[in-house]
Amino acid sequence: MSQRRLLREGHESHFRILPRFIQILHGRRHSRNNPRQICSDEIMHQDIVPLYAADIQDQLKKQFAYLSGGRGGGGCPVITFPEYPAFSEIPEKEFQNVLTYLTSIPSLQDAGIGFILVIDRRQDKWTSVKASILRIAASFPGNLQLVLVLRPTGFFHRALSDIAFKFNKDEFKMKVPIIMLGSVSELQGYIDKTQLTEDLGGTLDYCHNRWLSRRTAIEGFAQKVKQTAQILQSFGTELAETELPNDVQSTSFLLATHTEKKDKMKEDIRLALQQGDDILGGITKPVTENPEYKLNQDQLDNQTTIERLLAQLHETETAFDEFWIKHQQKLEQCLRLRNFEQNFREVKAALDIVSERLSAFTDVGNSCSHVEHILSDLANFEEKSCETIAKARMLASEGDAFIQSNHYAVDSILPKCSELHHLCDALTTETEQRRNLLNKSLELHSLLEKSMKWCDEGIYLLASQPVDKCQSQDGAESALQEIEKFLDTGTGNKIKELNKIYREYAHILNDDLKEHVQKVFQKQESMEEMFQKRQVSLKKLAAKQTRPVQPVAPRPEAFVKSPCTSPGLQREFVSNSESSALQRVNYRRGKSEMTELHQSRGGSAMDEEENLAVLRQHVINELIETERAYVEELLCVLEGYAAEMDNPLMAHLIPPELQNKKDILFGNMEEIYHFHNRIFLRELEYYVEYPELVGRCFLDQMEDFQIYEKYCQNKPRSESLWRQFSDSVFFQECQRKLDHKLSLDSYLLKPVQRITKYQLLLKEMLKYSKNCEGAEDLQEALTSILGILKAVNDSMHQIAITGYDGNLNELGKLLMQGSFSVWTDHKKGHSKVKDLARFKPMQRHLFLHEKAVLFCKKREENGEGYEKAPSYSYKHSLNMAAVGITENVKGDAKKFEIWYNAREEVYIIQAPTPEVKATWVNEIRKVLTSQLQACREASQHRTLEHTQSLPLPTSTCTSPSRNHIRNTKKMEERKADLASLEGYGTTVAPKYPEKGKGWAKTSHSLDASEENDGWSSAEDPLNSSDAEEEGGGGGGEMKLTPGKYTVVTDYEKGVAEEFTMKSGDLVQLIREGEDGLWYVKNLSTGREGWIPANNLLMLIGNSKSAQSLSSSESGTASSTLSTSSSCSDSCNASSTSFSDIKG
Repeated sequence: MSQRRLLREGHESHFRILPRFIQILHGRRHSRNNPRQICSDEIMHQDIVPLYAADIQDQLKKQFAYLSGGRGGGGCPVITFPEYPAFSEIPEKEFQNVLTYLTSIPSLQDAGIGFILVIDRRQDKWTSVKASILRIAASFPGNLQLVLVLRPTGFFHRALSDIAFKFNKDEFKMKVPIIMLGSVSELQGYIDKTQLTEDLGGTLDYCHNRWLSRRTAIEGFAQKVKQTAQILQSFGTELAETELPNDVQSTSFLLATHTEKKDKMKEDIRLALQQGDDILGGITKPVTENPEYKLNQDQLDNQTTIERLLAQLHETETAFDEFWIKHQQKLEQCLRLRNFEQNFREVKAALDIVSERLSAFTDVGNSCSHVEHILSDLANFEEKSCETIAKARMLASEGDAFIQSNHYAVDSILPKCSELHHLCDALTTETEQRRNLLNKSLELHSLLEKSMKWCDEGIYLLASQPVDKCQSQDGAESALQEIEKFLDTGTGNKIKELNKIYREYAHILNDDLKEHVQKVFQKQESMEEMFQKRQVSLKKLAAKQTRPVQPVAPRPEAFVKSPCTSPGLQREFVSNSESSALQRVNYRRGKSEMTELHQSRGGSAMDEEENLAVLRQHVINELIETERAYVEELLCVLEGYAAEMDNPLMAHLIPPELQNKKDILFGNMEEIYHFHNRIFLRELEYYVEYPELVGRCFLDQMEDFQIYEKYCQNKPRSESLWRQFSDSVFFQECQRKLDHKLSLDSYLLKPVQRITKYQLLLKEMLKYSKNCEGAEDLQEALTSILGILKAVNDSMHQIAITGYDGNLNELGKLLMQGSFSVWTDHKKGHSKVKDLARFKPMQRHLFLHEKAVLFCKKREENGEGYEKAPSYSYKHSLNMAAVGITENVKGDAKKFEIWYNAREEVYIIQAPTPEVKATWVNEIRKVLTSQLQACREASQHRTLEHTQSLPLPTSTCTSPSRNHIRNTKKMEERKADLASLEGYGTTVAPKYPEKGKGWAKTSHSLDASEENDGWSSAEDPLNSSDAEEEGGGGGGEMKLTPGKYTVVTDYEKGVAEEFTMKSGDLVQLIREGEDGLWYVKNLSTGREGWIPANNLLMLIGNSKSAQSLSSSESGTASSTLSTSSSCSDSCNASSTSFSDIKG
């Protein structure tokens, strides 16, 4: 490869790659005025494929021609053809390749001057000389300046060459002169000795192998430079065209990949530069070793080529470095931007959560402790949110730094930074505003509580002043001083101007708080009015008396209720304005009435009533204050524990077994809280001025108190769950945040303690309100609360029943429960079992429901807390529709009988005390009475339907409408009779002789009905069994048989005209006809006729034929009379039967 070829390719690669980099980096084209472009016109214009020394290395090694580097006159390059015996045998292709390659090495400028050929044929023949010249002339590709031939040295061949050359000169076809030389000396006349190699008698240092190795290295380096430039250009294009990713991970991966490729490129450049430096060092080594050494022209050209290639490579590397710095900076900015955007999304979401939670702090509290609790929560919230806000501000500062450093995405970063600054400032400002509002609320509530406390102390002072001591002058003066001293303490404790309070706290006064302020101010005014009146009375008593004066107590205040207080207050709630007006009206009435009482009873009675009013006020204050504290404690538990169980930030502290069990742990506490906070507490506050009427508040909300039954039923499960996880880190952390000294279980017990507290407060209020208007309501409220407590207690026992297959809720309301000793005396069963049952009682726990009575066996459990509670194993049950009772059993006032299915099963029950027995008997009697009444009403209704709708053999002349009116009237009369049974005790209706108590099921024998001491509302039997006793019974549907019966209800429609029957008539069933008709004779009136069998079943009920008197059973209890009813067929569409009360 020629020297100019190396330079041409080096420049080509430089000006093709480097300007491309500059264009990518700077966006402009390479200047054409670059001094290095002087060689741009030297780009090879030949169409042939360029040759490299490495490609024809074997051909060059033959050394039939070489370029020594010497120069002739005018700087013409010298090509030497040394002695080569096989010159004629060289293939033409190889010959042309070598000549083409040797002529391409010098620069175009030197090659343009022309080459000097030195053909050494001193040892050859003329024929060979001629052939060589002709071949060279035909194949030489470059310009020739001169051809010098060293002719053969032999005499013959030299002479022959001279002659032949003269005669054949024109055959060489060369445009340049060919000079035949006879010796080396002649050659030195044309070419300087220093430009000739040693074999030609010169001093030029030339080694063909060294020259070939160097040419291969130079050309390899040139190719390396070219390839490096191309690779850098391709890589630069790839980097410039790469799209920036939209996420952190992809951006980080792209930056790492590009950096790795860049490092590889840099390593290739370093190796290429090292290669070039090694080649350049080899060229300049002789000069380095010997400063006097002169490089020939080819060596100088090689040095220039290598130096230029190295310079181009350095410049390419510099351009690539500049491009990479900018590309790397852009990738790093992109990575920082993606990190910023990701952090922005996370911080923005966290700020939104903080803002949402902050917006929940809307409550200004309803007491000092409540406000302090909210402030504590706000402080905890602020402490937690500070980290989020600080992170947001730091991120905003980071974005500002990006903007200052001229980040390429300023338009995207700037709005995000502005949003972060705005959100942080807004949250900080809003938190501060919330804190200021709560501080103002705390200030107001402190003032209100001080005023309330001052009023309570004042009322207590008035109540504590003894009336008898105030009758004397010294006592009155002493009491007056106490009052004046107390009034002096009101400077910092009372509300001075209500309007000023409204103005100062307008931004926190909601309707409830404003109403509370008004009530406190009214209470303060009322208390001050009481003091003024007491002062007036005491001043009169303290004045010197000129004559005996009967001292009187001061007039009672407006809100104090006397025994004769006007019933002006209605049960409904009145507004504050109405309450004030009503208070003034009551005050005027009270004033006139008090004047009369002064005249009749004297001042001591008035003072006593005044003291009772103060005590009532104390009770209502305690009730309201403890109610507020209770509501606050419930809220604290719900927010501090229950809500935290749903907090994702606390989820890692909750044991997996405790998750999703919030409803078990807290039961319906949230429902209880809402009832007390939204309804009951507000209702209580309405009665603060009228404490004796607070019973109405309880009665109005009594149904809502049923929610405590659900809470108490869940309490065992809650306590069991608490014991399992009481040591959990979650509960400890919640307790720490709330700053509670007591653990959660103490607060879970609060609802149970609160429901039992009400009856104590009501007893206290009733104690001080005996003669007041609301005393009856207080008594009724107390009874209702005690009933709820009993229902709660009963339900706690009911849920402990095990082994019952059915649904206990289907048995109706649980009325009673208790433990008894039970003996059995059944008609069925082995005689030994019956004998044993009489002497060995069973301990059973009975549960009386509206529809059944359950017999259970009590089993004590081992454990702690509610786990100690007993359980009840179900044994058997009796349907109340088939149950009867005998109230008295001989020999024991604590025993009574429950019998079943016509005394086929008899249970002798022994209560702990006669009082317990009486309670149970009365409750069972009420159940049976209600069933009897329901059955009779249903039967009467069906009787009318059947008598008006069934077809008869012959028509009657009785008017249906008139019969309907008469029957309706009869039904109303019987309902009135049934209503009187509600107070039924040990006597029956006076229509019949009194020989026994209760209701009993009527047997087929009239004697049996008179011997059974008890009462029942059942007809159909109910089979039941016990693991320890054998029992059961069965019964069939009543069938009509000929005989005499007593009518139990009126009948005015028959087949025969004007055939009627009245209740109590004795009738005889003669025979049964077709179509379900019976021929009946009324023995009381003598009339006969056909009556449908269905009607007869209702007319005679369970009354029995007189013909069966002789077959009656004997009873165990003597001198008793049974009263029975039946509702066994109350649900049967065809017939309904029941018996009348028997005396």
